[in-house]
Amino acid sequence: MSFRTPHPLHRLMLDDVRGAQKMLSGVARMTAMEGSRHLSSLVGAPVHLKCENLQRTGSFKLRGAYVRIAGLRPEERAAGVVAASAGNHAQGVALASKLLGVHATVFMPVGAPLPKVAATREYGAEVRLHGHVVDETLAAAEQYARETGAVFIHPFDHPDIIVGQGTVGLEILEQCPEVRTILVGVGGGGLAAGIGLAVKSVRPDVKVIGVQAEGAAAYPPSLAAGHPVVIESPVTMADGIKVGRPGDVPFALIQEYVDEVVTVSEGALSSALLLCLERAKLVVEPAGASPVAALLSDPKAFRGPVVAVLSGGNVDPLLLQRILRHGMAAGGRYLSLRLRVTDRPGALATLLAVLTVADVNVLDVSHVRTDPGLGLTEAEVELHLETKGPEHCREVEDALRDAGYTVLG
Repeated sequence: MSFRTPHPLHRLMLDDVRGAQKMLSGVARMTAMEGSRHLSSLVGAPVHLKCENLQRTGSFKLRGAYVRIAGLRPEERAAGVVAASAGNHAQGVALASKLLGVHATVFMPVGAPLPKVAATREYGAEVRLHGHVVDETLAAAEQYARETGAVFIHPFDHPDIIVGQGTVGLEILEQCPEVRTILVGVGGGGLAAGIGLAVKSVRPDVKVIGVQAEGAAAYPPSLAAGHPVVIESPVTMADGIKVGRPGDVPFALIQEYVDEVVTVSEGALSSALLLCLERAKLVVEPAGASPVAALLSDPKAFRGPVVAVLSGGNVDPLLLQRILRHGMAAGGRYLSLRLRVTDRPGALATLLAVLTVADVNVLDVSHVRTDPGLGLTEAEVELHLETKGPEHCREVEDALRDAGYTVLG
């Protein structure tokens, strides 16, 4: 099976996805389906996590990349393939090419996380660092394809890619036949389009709901307009779904097979990632946690049983550290305060004694003595505290006020 143009020459069917599933046998894993007691209690119905973060290369991208490259003609394979990506697609193309004996060149941004660059190289691809934003990297890859004849492997806007990703939907129906709602993150739309096509063709009663980050939500205005709409400068921590324009091929399928596309905040994304790590013991990247973010944002909006697709787990450790701090703050487990104290020996020790009684962990303390707004005998103290949640935050503030301190902010 192969479709070599950016637009389908015939209507994609369930048999195309089933053909992709046979092709991927022994290549892509049937990833685990894990139950979540915590999310189930919030939703009031069973919630299951489809763990594509545990797929080979750490995301679902291997599925579509392998189907696309496997369908190339012998002369196309001989010319090699080229891709542009900052992470998951790069690794999927690299491994798929290695398994199929095809030379792969992958362009990545200069600032791409080092673990992702190293992994792409280890999977066998030739990595070229070019550009500081993905658009520059993409242009370089397309220029390389024109100059060398290498086949450009698009991350989402091709039928082969979509039917490969659709195999996730077939697995969901096999692993959780009672499913009523499937939540899936949406960037360009390849995964949601594939899952929608596969699931709705078998079970039209199942709701398929896409999830986008608020700052990179191109699908809601596009669906309202009836055609892909560009959003300028998408901004979100969820790099895997930070796409400014829907793909033409997935857009048409999402119009037909996806019931709704909802959006989630950055705070919800970081809280969802933290929940996956703490409660499910799963490392998930922000894009992969977007379905969980939707459940946290409006848990009663979805009919269960619910399956949330954790699409990937490739997150840079430094970014993970920042996101976890953000998630803890969003969950009320960090508290930053400014207050004024008398600038005399022992004043800080007295303040810390109050915090000790309140059972709070002090992460950082800073003094300001030179602000012109301060009195001659005053100092301003900024505190960064680790707490047990929103209620504990209020208890800490009350304890400080009861001790005579004025909390400034």
